[in-house]
Amino acid sequence: MKHIALLLPMLLLLLLPARTFAAIGCTLSNPAQDLKYLYPEMTTYKEELRQLDQMKNGADLFKKLRARLGSDLDPVYESYETPYTVYSIFKGSDLIGIVHGVNVPGKGGVIQVFISAEPGSGEIKSFFFQRIESPAAKALKKKDFREQFNGLTLADFYKHDYFAVAEPTSDKDKVGRIAAPDVGEAGKQDYQASLRGLRKNLVLLDMFVFGLKYEAYYQRSQESLAKSKAK
Repeated sequence: MKHIALLLPMLLLLLLPARTFAAIGCTLSNPAQDLKYLYPEMTTYKEELRQLDQMKNGADLFKKLRARLGSDLDPVYESYETPYTVYSIFKGSDLIGIVHGVNVPGKGGVIQVFISAEPGSGEIKSFFFQRIESPAAKALKKKDFREQFNGLTLADFYKHDYFAVAEPTSDKDKVGRIAAPDVGEAGKQDYQASLRGLRKNLVLLDMFVFGLKYEAYYQRSQESLAKSKAK
């Protein structure tokens, strides 16, 4: 009887629907404190939930997300039902910033990558890790590495798709000019996961906040890339 009692909880877990184990979102642990640190002039903030499966054009956006990340989506952290939280920061009645975070799978576990963005342009103001368990954590958290991304937009990441293949030495490739930190062989996977997290943040903000402001850059980059490969 004792063994049966121990097995019952395990059996119940197996009987739960698969969606129970999916759709894990990423939120700030202490938003009031964290946002005040990022924006000392903040007076109020608004926290809004975004979920693709609850959006009118969500199915199409989900396909776009998969294509723009250029890889298979993680079933736990990047499902169609995954909730995302957008933080809007205000000084009085003026919107002064947008903050958003995502989970990306890393070698040592989930990596939580957050960015703060300019509300008009979508430019990265700063990015930081809320959680990272990696041999590369110390190097990736260094301020001089993270600050290299300040001022970049999603357009720069889309342009990089073209430059990385067609013109890998181009000085127009802002993302390609980023100096990678010394993470060693053990940290390469988490370095790439962190870059993916940055891109994922920007793609989702373009969908949730900026109305696909940078979609034309993606299409243009893909067309140029196709022409380059056809030569």
